[in-house]
Amino acid sequence: MGNATLQSIHIHPVKAFRGLSLRESVVEPWGLAGDRRWALVDDGGKVVTQREQPRLAQAAAEPRPGGGLLLSAPGRAPLTVPVPEPGRTVVIDIFGTKVEAVAACGAAHAWCAGYLGADVRLVHLDDPATCRPVDPDFALPGETVSLADGYPLLVTTLASLDALNSLLAQGDHADEGPLPMNRFRPNMVVAGTEAWAEDQWSRIAVGEVVFRVARPCGRCVVTTTDQDSGARGREPLHTLARHRRRDGQLVFGQNLVPLGTGTIRVGGPVRVLA
Repeated sequence: MGNATLQSIHIHPVKAFRGLSLRESVVEPWGLAGDRRWALVDDGGKVVTQREQPRLAQAAAEPRPGGGLLLSAPGRAPLTVPVPEPGRTVVIDIFGTKVEAVAACGAAHAWCAGYLGADVRLVHLDDPATCRPVDPDFALPGETVSLADGYPLLVTTLASLDALNSLLAQGDHADEGPLPMNRFRPNMVVAGTEAWAEDQWSRIAVGEVVFRVARPCGRCVVTTTDQDSGARGREPLHTLARHRRRDGQLVFGQNLVPLGTGTIRVGGPVRVLA
């Protein structure tokens, strides 16, 4: 793969909120430290994402010392939310899996509900080590994930985005491109590869941390959501449907599971091990 490097690192402290770029990050068994440990749930306990509420793209959450958050969004005064005390948990539903989480404070519920104009609550995943297994069809025993869609991390490459944008430019909705990488909400973006090289990876090292490549990432309507405005279009799903259909899914990027822990840093080397 030559001189591939880690071009950027991203976490999403609250699932479905705007991503946050970092210079370095600690890799935990269930994902990057601070990534998707919080989420919104509706009045039935079901996790709410940009699929239902594209305006979440404009909401931001910055980690605070001690694990709390600073919430901000258009038209809302910022709010600092502490980590809830461990105690009585609530059962939430994330894509059909039941998980126990701890409800945030009443002020956080009011802030989020007021922004969306919907009955939602903010919850925190207290212990991802025991809460939620990775998809058993593609997992090894004991692998867990926080509140990400299905796997601890998602990696994408700049070369594949360039290739996708070239295909998009030749299609029926060329006016929607080129698309930025934040449409795909990755944790790690790699520079210095060939286009679609990640399709062949089964194990990679980022710096000194080794990852297992579990499966390609199936894409949904969230990728059609402008992460700055919340507006929706038709791309990239239209182009992915023509060129990147695998096993009934439209794919871009690869899902990863850490095989160890450590710190990754922007500019660090990325090596294909298998």
